[in-house]
Amino acid sequence: MNRLTIDLEALRHNIRVIDGWVQAHEASWTLAVKVLCGHEPTLRALQTMGVRSMADSRMGNLATIDTLPGDVETWYLRLPHLSAVPEVVRLSDVSLNSETRVIEAIDAEAGRQGKLHRIIIMLELGDLREGVLPGSLVHFYEHIFKLPNIEVIGIGSNLGCLSGAIPSVDQFAQLSLYHELLELKFGRSLPLISAGTSATLPLLRDGSLPRTINHFRIGDAAFLGSDLISGGTLAGLRDDAITLEVEVAEMKEKSLRPMGETTDMTPFEALGVPTVDPGQRGHRAVVTIGQLDTAVGGLKPLEEDYVIVGASSDLSVVNLGDNPHDVGVGDTIRFRPSYGAFVRLMMDKYIDKVLVGEQTENERLSDSGRLLDVAPILTGIEDGTLSPSAIKLEPPGTRSPLERLQEGREIEQDERGREAARETER
Repeated sequence: MNRLTIDLEALRHNIRVIDGWVQAHEASWTLAVKVLCGHEPTLRALQTMGVRSMADSRMGNLATIDTLPGDVETWYLRLPHLSAVPEVVRLSDVSLNSETRVIEAIDAEAGRQGKLHRIIIMLELGDLREGVLPGSLVHFYEHIFKLPNIEVIGIGSNLGCLSGAIPSVDQFAQLSLYHELLELKFGRSLPLISAGTSATLPLLRDGSLPRTINHFRIGDAAFLGSDLISGGTLAGLRDDAITLEVEVAEMKEKSLRPMGETTDMTPFEALGVPTVDPGQRGHRAVVTIGQLDTAVGGLKPLEEDYVIVGASSDLSVVNLGDNPHDVGVGDTIRFRPSYGAFVRLMMDKYIDKVLVGEQTENERLSDSGRLLDVAPILTGIEDGTLSPSAIKLEPPGTRSPLERLQEGREIEQDERGREAARETER
């Protein structure tokens, strides 16, 4: 039997630790739950823990969140496309946007539904996914902030999600200056700078992140404990919240090299495997998980000496070396999935999902520790407790944000010029 185990105690630990880092920063955050693919039991367990702000990128998943008892604030993470606008307005409280035409459609639809829809303007800072180009930001905002059924609650960015651009303090400082520029030019408050993702957690934990960044959208690190910058597990978090157990269907000692001539006829990308000598033999377990079920290359056996050496659509082969644990047919091998493997497993209807370490509402309320509360962001905006803490009106004579941005670009260009000159001299 194959099953994916979700350890709610480990998950609760990660959420509590991340919440502590965010609270110490005097900020707020939303748990990105899209990796769960709308798995209602886990969503309900998260709500019981105290998670009241959730983000997703699929309408069906948001519809599932909408069925949970009580109020859960919902954020739509994927850029809205025109055909999805009615559902975006109906199922989400906040969406991330970068296109004027789409925002106009959201405004019209919000009017028809009798709602006020909140948006974050996404700014392009170097990862080259979504975002308004900085040079057109003022004109963009000048147009949309007048729309009657739209409330712009902040600006944001994505770093590391497409190109792998590592977030830097300078990029966040630049984002803060654009935020200040909009507030000063238009005399309107923008409560949020939503730029924090799992990739920014090392900066947050170490106290290096500018205080102006006051909203985070975090998923990967909460579920898997991942350190997306340095690799491995982020210090303070647990990596054992998600475990895949897979049954062994065949266990035999075989040659470790295929016989005869080989080609790339297999329909799936080959896995990187160690080179073996001709005639070398070992114990090979054939397990009942394949590329149709998940990204097999994203599975890491818990036993360090085990190596996945290949996978077809329905089966994978694991080299067990000398089989020190005497694994046989009917036994299971356990794996830790990467984010990509995890989301594929959650989508797979043939994999059982099992929750362990569930906590009832009464147990949560009687917990001797601090109650966990990932609170709705809009509540903090409405009661005035959320605003970029370091963004203030400057005294007379201070250079404007635009002048400081231009100066920063000139310094960067000068440094590039000096570096080019040094290279030429070499």
